[in-house]
Amino acid sequence: MSEHQTILITGAASGLGRAWAEGFSADGATVIAVDINREGLDEVPAAFHLQVDVGNAAEVKQMIVDAVKLTGRIDVLFNNAGMGFNKRLENSADGDFEHHVAVHLFAMVNAMRAAIPHMRAQNFGRIINTISRNAEYDSIGTSAYSAAKAAMWAASRVAAAELKDTNILVNMLIPGPTRTAIWGKDMPQFQEPSATYPTAKMLASLADDGPSGKVYWNETEYPLFREGN
Repeated sequence: MSEHQTILITGAASGLGRAWAEGFSADGATVIAVDINREGLDEVPAAFHLQVDVGNAAEVKQMIVDAVKLTGRIDVLFNNAGMGFNKRLENSADGDFEHHVAVHLFAMVNAMRAAIPHMRAQNFGRIINTISRNAEYDSIGTSAYSAAKAAMWAASRVAAAELKDTNILVNMLIPGPTRTAIWGKDMPQFQEPSATYPTAKMLASLADDGPSGKVYWNETEYPLFREGN
């Protein structure tokens, strides 16, 4: 059902976000592409482009205001913007950890908080938050990234529960090993970002009685934080 939907995607200038913007645009959706990278953003096939620093709460709030002014609604919100972190905790500078969490976790929280009232008013909304299996791993050098993704999982599940009596579904997407600017760009064995589009489309197209508060990887529910993972 992506055609005729208005879909906002953060982190859309490259990687996963760009692949999803390309896919949804080709399928007939009205895509609002969001990124801090103006040059990359202008190359994305989308109906509208918004340059936003998602680490800035005021800019995220204005992003939702501007999106609604442009299209009149927001049907689907992809909180996908991110950044890499490869530093041992003891070696990270003051503010590094906090900035990383702001770009991932707080950007998601601020966007959801601003978008949900509009979704309530239109009696429809699909929110998809990009997380990672790093949330459950102890990979050296990824403390900020892993902590942010774990917190996104927790906040998304609670938001889904709080919205259970509405037609707003909140789910999470794990892309898996993918060649992006953050991870895997020099690893040819990793998948192309476009390989994740079927899962993104599935979550954006969920029926009104669809699942919420779940994690999906390759169009299949993934049991994050289950023993044995």
